[in-house]
Amino acid sequence: MCRFLVYKGKDEILLSKLILDPSHSILTQSYDSRLRLDRRRPHNGDGFGVGYYTSPALGPEPCIFTSTIPAWNCINLSRLASKTTSSLIFAHVRATTEGNLSDSNCHPFRYRSLMFMHNGGIGGWKHVKRRLAVSLSEQWFVNVQGSTDSEWAFALFLDSMERAGVSPDDERAASEGFGHIVLRKALLKTIERINAFIAEIPEALRTEDTRSLLNFAVTDGHSVVCTRYVSSCTDEAASLFFSSGTSWLEDLPASSPSASPSPPPSDPPAKTFRMARLDKSSSTILISSEPLTFDRDNWVTVPTNSVLTIHDQTLMIHPVRDQFYSANPAHERSAKFAETKGQMVTGPDKSVLIGEVGNKAQNGQLSPGRAGGCGDAKVDVVSGAIRRLRVE
Repeated sequence: MCRFLVYKGKDEILLSKLILDPSHSILTQSYDSRLRLDRRRPHNGDGFGVGYYTSPALGPEPCIFTSTIPAWNCINLSRLASKTTSSLIFAHVRATTEGNLSDSNCHPFRYRSLMFMHNGGIGGWKHVKRRLAVSLSEQWFVNVQGSTDSEWAFALFLDSMERAGVSPDDERAASEGFGHIVLRKALLKTIERINAFIAEIPEALRTEDTRSLLNFAVTDGHSVVCTRYVSSCTDEAASLFFSSGTSWLEDLPASSPSASPSPPPSDPPAKTFRMARLDKSSSTILISSEPLTFDRDNWVTVPTNSVLTIHDQTLMIHPVRDQFYSANPAHERSAKFAETKGQMVTGPDKSVLIGEVGNKAQNGQLSPGRAGGCGDAKVDVVSGAIRRLRVE
């Protein structure tokens, strides 16, 4: 599983303050992922990528830098991040599930002003790939350069936009933005089509897990849309958090006038950052697979099977209402599936969940779900809702 980070702010920020400096920066997550259980491949070291938007005078397309070198070992990343600023940044560290090690398989992916990245995997991919490919128009089929399920999902997103009557080649929209509603509808349609392809797989060929983890992020340079999604009624999705406030600040250590200066360390220490909230505005918004700091009050867990939208620095969260949706506030999910993919999952109170609910589902204590929606948990609704909303 991969890790990604999104920054959207009113003001530009130095890339190093997100990618390099925080105590649990995305560079640190490439070799020390705290929500990763895969001991066979404990690192996100199969390449990385950074995408960011520059001055409009340089055009609406984002600048993207990718490399197959592990992020912690790339000197050029440090050089770039310490001298580059932007108000909209995507960053991604990769652990391969599909596709080999190559620059063309590193996220984020780009088409004109659109940028896309993914954490997770499409279930039953070897049986889905042909169905997905033949459903695309010629333009989006030939546009795929790599071999990852993630880039094919991006092609499906572009195809879904075009089918909805919005061309990704629209020059005016590329400069002014397609709008958050267009992006959100296209991303939800992408998920819907992936689920439909999986449903078409004959039972005789279902020799591998067909559940999908679809944490997507897409932007047109103006709005950002992200999903935290799993195609299951009883499982949790891969982790996703957000933090918003007035500014992302570094906490400088208090200086002591009587203390003698200490020699410089061989490696610069990690810096402590926090999200300042001087008023109710959201001038700065961060979305991350794992929190960049260990201050629990700075981060909010995105609910499973939700879509998160940033437009005009306003953050909105909507449920994904499909066959895996439950309106029951006490509906419980298991962390077991995410654990099999090497990830731990946290609940609304940010505590790590364990995979107990999945066992209940298998034993018939929870309804497995129906075509019209997920079955409700057979637990007391009020006490269940209180338990899930409680913040320690």
